Amino acid sequence: MSGIEGLAKLPELRKRILISILLLAVYRIGVFVPAPGIDVQALSSFFKMAQGTIFGFFNLFSGGALERFSIFSLGIMPYISASIILQLLTVVVPHLEQLSKEGDLGRKKITQYTRYGTILLCMVQGYGISVGLESIHAPGGASAVMHPGLAFRLMTTITLATGTAFIMWLGEQISERGIGNGISLIIFAGIAARIPAGFMNSIQFVKSGEWSVIKLLIIVGFMVVVIGCIIFMETAQRRIPVQYAKRIVGRKMYGGQATHLPLKINTSGVIPPIFASSLIMFPATIATFITIPLLANLKDFLSPGSMIYNLSYVGFIVFFAFFYTAIVFKPHEIAENMKKWGGFIPGIRPGQNTADYIDHVLGRITFGGACYLSVVCVLPTILSQQANVPFYFGGTSLLILIGVALDTVQQIESHLLMRNYEGFIKDTRLKGRRG
Repeated sequence: MSGIEGLAKLPELRKRILISILLLAVYRIGVFVPAPGIDVQALSSFFKMAQGTIFGFFNLFSGGALERFSIFSLGIMPYISASIILQLLTVVVPHLEQLSKEGDLGRKKITQYTRYGTILLCMVQGYGISVGLESIHAPGGASAVMHPGLAFRLMTTITLATGTAFIMWLGEQISERGIGNGISLIIFAGIAARIPAGFMNSIQFVKSGEWSVIKLLIIVGFMVVVIGCIIFMETAQRRIPVQYAKRIVGRKMYGGQATHLPLKINTSGVIPPIFASSLIMFPATIATFITIPLLANLKDFLSPGSMIYNLSYVGFIVFFAFFYTAIVFKPHEIAENMKKWGGFIPGIRPGQNTADYIDHVLGRITFGGACYLSVVCVLPTILSQQANVPFYFGGTSLLILIGVALDTVQQIESHLLMRNYEGFIKDTRLKGRRG
């Protein structure tokens, strides 16, 4: 069954896709709702001068909400930062580790803690931004804040925290009632919304003579090559051969087949660059809006393209690639399940030896996947800055766009496959009754 035919025959899938689109539309509408007390024109003029800095990077992940200073200016990054903190604490805090093993009830409790942490981070970031906005002036001298003071700071802090809480709710609704991962789709929508403006700026550069047509074609060709590499690596697998012994249950014989255990080269997907970006942007955002010499130096160090930024970014990507893979993939559990059902890897003893072998292979390919993520996220950014690309659209953006798109398509295909499987079982039962 093709995708179009599947949508025509599966109302539930059509409903889920429609819900996802509508909720994403609500998010995009909220991006254009300005927060009170801000001179939008003055702030927009300031951001035009800040392209290619941490402002432009943060503005990209907020879907353009920051330059308009909308109610969604903080975006979804505080939620991601809170999730990182909770996952790290789960490893070292016994209570949280126990909750993570208690099934749905424990996961709901951890999700609740994550929400509380998100609001706390929003309050800190929101207040810091409100203080910093009072010192921002447009090139003409106009202040970005109409009426500075404590009232403005409290109102801005509450507004931004509420906006992020609403985005968090939208993401959860998309995951539960729609299709795909809601948080990832919100980031996807924010980045995708910036693409048309970026291409229009590039065309304008060609018309004004700042770029040649050849330079534009080279940049587009480079982006196509990067996209091809990302698609190849995101679908690449290391297949470990697995043999199942024959078993006799009652009068029937089971097993005796050869199969494989697929290990993705990039098991962690787009999580490492998203987590790394979130951790880097949190202190950089505070440093950007608070005029303290030490924080000003921190902002310069963490600006995209700087050596400290690139090294920190690569380090976080490698760390989260291994960390997230260790969370979602358990070699010991895989080995125990294989042993339970009579499966074994040729040449490897079942049990602990199998778990050690899988862990060894997984560690090697995860290192390769982390290197691939680092190259894709950092190298195109450096090259785009050298070529003076007029919009921030590096490898991180491409990776998130393609990774989220592939994941969403796979979920749609899973729904279609389940539908076909259920239809096959139903037809088999009907034929059995008629027989």
